Amino acid sequence: MPSASIRRTHWSALALGAASVTLLAGCATPGASESDGVRVVATTTQVADFAREVAGESAEVTGLLQPGQSAHSFDPSAAQLLALGEADALVVNGAGLESWIDDAVDASGFDGVLIDASTGIELEATEDDHDHDHDAEADGDGDDHGDGNPHVWTDPVLAERMVANIADGLADVPGIDADAVAANADEYTARLDALDAWIDENVATVPVEERLLVTNHDAFTYFLHAYDITFVGSVIPSFDDNAEPSAAEIDELVERIVATGVQAVFSEASISPKAAETIADEAGVAVYSGEDALYGDSLGQPGSEGETYLGSQVHNARLILESWGVTPSPSPSVLGG
Repeated sequence: MPSASIRRTHWSALALGAASVTLLAGCATPGASESDGVRVVATTTQVADFAREVAGESAEVTGLLQPGQSAHSFDPSAAQLLALGEADALVVNGAGLESWIDDAVDASGFDGVLIDASTGIELEATEDDHDHDHDAEADGDGDDHGDGNPHVWTDPVLAERMVANIADGLADVPGIDADAVAANADEYTARLDALDAWIDENVATVPVEERLLVTNHDAFTYFLHAYDITFVGSVIPSFDDNAEPSAAEIDELVERIVATGVQAVFSEASISPKAAETIADEAGVAVYSGEDALYGDSLGQPGSEGETYLGSQVHNARLILESWGVTPSPSPSVLGG
């Protein structure tokens, strides 16, 4: 890990870079950086998608992370710091996901409205405790974001809570059309309800003991608990996708796959599939990769099934169901199905 002095030097350099970009922009085209509209910056691809749905035409939303990028190791550029410094609001996933955000805010000089999309959501610490009710979790008042798993968006009910938090935060931003934001949030929440019902209805056709999943990394905790799915293990034994499995951990996962009868290993679109492919080959099961990889830490490229949150969840659920031998029902039209 870099020393504190190196990190300080790095962020100071980025801050100076952002200042230089500001100066150059001002000299080249006076007023070019000014905008009459509300400007919102969002961190991850998921919260950026939520923010766009909620803001509608009331604000321009810029995402810091691009499709395929992981928030765990993100390093914002000087231009991105400039955009953040000029923003009226910043939407973060929170829950400890964006470990770099405090430094980015300091370096950019951002002084707008900070919106934590995971406010009020009780975090899960590990995959071992399945005594979890996702409806109660969505209604909880806890806000303890210590070392819990930050991938809360994988449960559509918790995504609804995130959308509500974003709508509440945007309503406080000067210049926002609060009524339009509230209406947009209500409409999008109805679509999330439809998504949750569709997934639940299809997963219910599979006996509980057959609902087994192996993924690239530990990113689907809340999805698993929402639909009573057993997590057999992950290729990367962590919810940080920068971690690497040891040879012993790989052997142990292969043994669990064989012992439990898991039929497939799922790679993720934002992570190299090589380790997942190796484990699937050693266990003698199918591997889902490429276009059939799951969308975990990031949404997909424009034009892909995972371009939006709703599309990514339909994609993920469909492939998981198919790995269990189930042909899912058509997804509701409100989800684009």
